Amino acid sequence: MFLHLGADTVIPLRNVIAIFDFKIINSAITNQYINSIKANNKIVDISDNNAKSFIITNENIYFSAISSHTLKKRAGYIPVADEE
Repeated sequence: MFLHLGADTVIPLRNVIAIFDFKIINSAITNQYINSIKANNKIVDISDNNAKSFIITNENIYFSAISSHTLKKRAGYIPVADEE
């Protein structure tokens, strides 16, 4: 299955690790994590500078203009690796 993140971007659902509300970016530990990922050029911003959520995958972090609540509903059940 796939998850549509907006802006014509679709990723395999099995690669999704977590979906977060963008408001937590102000947390010190989250901000530090995001900055370390930015340093490795692993941020994909598809939000047109209007991010409402960020999605952590095996390879990148995506900034999306779609709310985390909507993305979680789209994803439905995300299986744990041991359950696949």
